[in-house]
Amino acid sequence: MPQKNVRVLNHPLKGGYFRDLRDKNASSEVFRKQVARLGLMLAIEATRDLKTKSESCETPLQVTEEDVVSGRIGIVPILRAGIGFVDPFLEFLPQAEVHFLGMYRDEETHQPVQYYNKLPKGNPVEVAYVIDPMLATGGSALSTIEILKEWGVQQIKFIGLIGAPEGVKEVHDKHPEVDIYLGALDEKLNENAYILPGLGDAGDRIFNT
Repeated sequence: MPQKNVRVLNHPLKGGYFRDLRDKNASSEVFRKQVARLGLMLAIEATRDLKTKSESCETPLQVTEEDVVSGRIGIVPILRAGIGFVDPFLEFLPQAEVHFLGMYRDEETHQPVQYYNKLPKGNPVEVAYVIDPMLATGGSALSTIEILKEWGVQQIKFIGLIGAPEGVKEVHDKHPEVDIYLGALDEKLNENAYILPGLGDAGDRIFNT
């Protein structure tokens, strides 16, 4: 499988966070906290190449210059599980716009069904971060990327907690220019298109439903 645009988080802290995420007995409170921690770590990795511009500021001693992020940035969570990623990204990118897209998976076809899209017509953001805890078949990610391209976004990145090789390959094959950032790349999909070893339904576990 091509790896040039797939970046898997490499940090000594992540194993402990994933242990708690994967634990079937972990409370929703613990699950949400670990999602937030990993989300912040992934946000740091995914934003390393943002464009900057120089701006001046006055310290107590003199005027100096600092490079600050320029351009419009969009955070695009895929409802509903993607909501759990919004706060850590906004903590890191408080100036970003948030544009929600609603998708659910048809349990028979395993294909995404769109039910919410309020993207404003014209005037797209320059960089869009698609955030969704799971990259399983890749269907929801592909639909979202296609919608954002139609909107006119020039740079799109996908950020997820865990991914399956099958979903990563789908996104890479159809949109090779889209960088993929994952907390972990798991083994495979099962016969019901769920990620193994996985962590269950991220939306249910985030919202305790």
